Amino acid sequence: MSDELPKTAMAEPAEDDWGAALAEAAEDDLAAHAAAERILTESAPLPAATAEPTRVLNQAEIDSLLGFGNGNGGDDGGGSGMERVIARGLVSYERLPMLEIVFDRLVRILSTTLRNFTSDTVEVSIDEIQSLRFGDYLNSIPLPAMLSVFKAEEWDNYGLVVVDSALIYSVVDVLLGGRRGTSAMRIEGRPYTTIERTLVERLVNVVMNDLSEAFAPLSPVRFKFERLEVNPRFAMISRSSNAAVLVRLRIDMDSRGGELQLMLPYATLEPVRDLLLQQFMGEKFGRDSIWETHLAEELRQTGVALDVVLDEQTMALSDVLRLQVGDQILLNVGPGAPVRLRCGETSLFEGLVGRRNDRLAVRIENVLARDDAGRGAEEAA
Repeated sequence: MSDELPKTAMAEPAEDDWGAALAEAAEDDLAAHAAAERILTESAPLPAATAEPTRVLNQAEIDSLLGFGNGNGGDDGGGSGMERVIARGLVSYERLPMLEIVFDRLVRILSTTLRNFTSDTVEVSIDEIQSLRFGDYLNSIPLPAMLSVFKAEEWDNYGLVVVDSALIYSVVDVLLGGRRGTSAMRIEGRPYTTIERTLVERLVNVVMNDLSEAFAPLSPVRFKFERLEVNPRFAMISRSSNAAVLVRLRIDMDSRGGELQLMLPYATLEPVRDLLLQQFMGEKFGRDSIWETHLAEELRQTGVALDVVLDEQTMALSDVLRLQVGDQILLNVGPGAPVRLRCGETSLFEGLVGRRNDRLAVRIENVLARDDAGRGAEEAA
């Protein structure tokens, strides 16, 4: 025991010295590494292009770029970021000028028809016309509402009429004898009754007849009511990504009223797209009767050259090159044979060559028919 105690006592100071030595070596390495970096930095500075730190977009800036900064998904109408790029792919209704004229005509007709339908003062106006995707519109429909699906029979496609709850209760109140000057009572949170659905269906049929009449000067079409839905999922008449035109109509009846929305996919309007491209009703592409008359009068006064053809022959090029002054070309035409008068490549008349007042003249004996003139042109060719 006396021999082991001094060994243990001597081992403890050796371990302390070893730890201290390691700590001093580590500090020396760190100091040397820092000095080396300082020397390299001072001797070889970074280029100016890489000296500036790279700026990284934060999450707020990324959301703003993608159009989700305010969480409204572009409800402000303009959108931002990628939404504007995607919106470029939509077909704008402004490219169909005649469509606005049709909707203006619908407003005038519908104002008169609804006054007779409700026996009340009705004012109809267009709030907005816009182009959007069908799926985006279905997701933005304010519920509760009634969605009426109709079919354009001649165009073999469908459209959509959406009546909001305010207009539904206003129409029911007016048709069932409600007092004027009082707003319709609205009971939210309950399904629509059979009476309400029947009255709204009558309203939609009135709108369909007026819409058919509005399109009548452009193209005859009959819009037929198909079904009435309250769930937008059951009113899928087109693919979500398809473009459509939306018309928001405001209907006011004294202190009552609401909004009626008319949705027409561009696929429905495709059969009459050429007609909707017109600038005004009855426009004829490339045709103008006044210009046609003026052009015909000017053409009649245009000077043309008539060639008198005695005979035509086919000769080899070598024979033509050997022709000299004084050579004669024999014509296969006898004296007094008729000649043809040709304008360009078209033969018009046949006549006889003679003399009048010391001048060569041709007396027209026959007017060639169109078939003969065409045959003469083919023979010349």
